[in-house]
Amino acid sequence: MDDNNDYKVFHEFIKTFIPSGFDGIDRCHPLILELEEIMEVKDQFFYIADMLKLKVLFTSNRSADMLGINPDELTPYHLLKVTHPDDIQRLNLAKCKLVERSHDLYVAEKGDLLVSTNFKVKHPSGEYFNMMTQNLIFYTTIPYKTVFLIKVHTNINWCKRIKRGYHYYIGADLSYFRYPDDEFLSVGNIFSKREFEIIKLIMSGLSSEQIAEKLFLSPFTVNSHRANILKKGHKTQVSDLIYELKEWGLL
Repeated sequence: MDDNNDYKVFHEFIKTFIPSGFDGIDRCHPLILELEEIMEVKDQFFYIADMLKLKVLFTSNRSADMLGINPDELTPYHLLKVTHPDDIQRLNLAKCKLVERSHDLYVAEKGDLLVSTNFKVKHPSGEYFNMMTQNLIFYTTIPYKTVFLIKVHTNINWCKRIKRGYHYYIGADLSYFRYPDDEFLSVGNIFSKREFEIIKLIMSGLSSEQIAEKLFLSPFTVNSHRANILKKGHKTQVSDLIYELKEWGLL
């Protein structure tokens, strides 16, 4: 894995603790203390998990500050509980895609992959905020054959362009495993809630006229949305875009 980015400390974490299978990590270890300090400054937390065992092995302390979840108790189920109802379906699809791709790496006995997107999650105060999740999965034979996941969660409420849309990236370019910025968040297809709603209605077989009637819009407005959707998705056919979004785990 390349460590020529500002997430070098995460690569160092992997190199340091992978020989033990990330078991029994001392929270007072100097590297862990350094990571916790970084997490505090950047409003983040992370965890490491075994994707074959579907088990979280270690979680940084700030899961308590950001989501109200004790780091020693965190499971994927807890994350499901704090995710906004509007984003539950996307979260479940993303989880399925991660498991599927982890299995692919295990069968191939090589490789790594990055999957990143954003969800609205509930802060302990009760307010929802926009959280980006960066999921780096990688095959290893140390200390045993498996696929590990390091998952970094970042508060991106500061990003205005993402407030009404979704970011999604899946690929092997690990230069994107870095602190999210405007450039990174512009990668992938970002659609508004209305655009996603129209995409789903197109997928269900409705015409522009039927969509307009269902959403109380004019056919002209629906067609304008359809044109913008194709432009954002860099496609000429909606069917091609729908296929890609399904592959990515967004539909």
